[in-house]
Amino acid sequence: MSPDNPDRERPADEPDRPTPPGASGPTPSVGESPSAGESPLVGEQSAGAGPWGAYQSSLQLSFDEPRRPLRATVTVLGTVLALAVLGVPFGLLWAVLAPDTPVVKTVEGAIYADPQPEQPIAADGWFSLLGLGFGLLVALALWFVLRRRRGPVGLLAAVLGALVAAPVAWQVGRRVGLATFDRLLATAPAGQAFTKPADLRAGGVDWLLGVLPVPHGNLLLPAFGAAIMYTLLAGWSRWPGLRPEPEPADLSWVSAGTPAPTAAPAPPAPDEAEPPRG
Repeated sequence: MSPDNPDRERPADEPDRPTPPGASGPTPSVGESPSAGESPLVGEQSAGAGPWGAYQSSLQLSFDEPRRPLRATVTVLGTVLALAVLGVPFGLLWAVLAPDTPVVKTVEGAIYADPQPEQPIAADGWFSLLGLGFGLLVALALWFVLRRRRGPVGLLAAVLGALVAAPVAWQVGRRVGLATFDRLLATAPAGQAFTKPADLRAGGVDWLLGVLPVPHGNLLLPAFGAAIMYTLLAGWSRWPGLRPEPEPADLSWVSAGTPAPTAAPAPPAPDEAEPPRG
């Protein structure tokens, strides 16, 4: 043993070995900064404790949720059925707002009292405006009601529901007062004037192969409005997955071991003697 080598068991030229992990050693002081490459939140993230761990676990539960195609199908079908029922008040409102067309009974049937009536055009216009507003409201309502189905499932439910509700509204609205018109058309004498209930001239339903109904014209406006509104809501959503995500509570990016900045020394009092200089 010598002053250059106080430890007789270790050669003098052997460098100091690092302290193994977990061994007791001096604890860094509060003012020391963490080592290079080490994040201040490493301990919290690895332990899974604290608000950051709870936030990660909640996100994992929400995004790793298994897909259930059957439940999505039931959601779409139930939404379409509910919107088809809402087509009934839509059609009744259209029948109230759309004006009836004056006609005159002749030997060959009923003809317009005015050679160029404006009432059929007004009926088409009212249905177009109401249908567009109906589609916008449908998309807005489904965005908040089907919060967990936002995305393709919600968009499909809104578009199909509005597409089914439009023919229902048309058939309900055009039948208001239609029985009275048919009775007068069959029994009224020639020359008698009466009115014809509102109907669509710019829209209707075609049958593909005699089985599949295909709407066209202004019957497509409710579905168009629903698609536009739902797409805008998705584009302006602040969540990447469109579903509401839990907000991290009390999450701080500063480690608890980071010391607070020291306050500046207070200025000396006016009557306090100034310390000697030099």
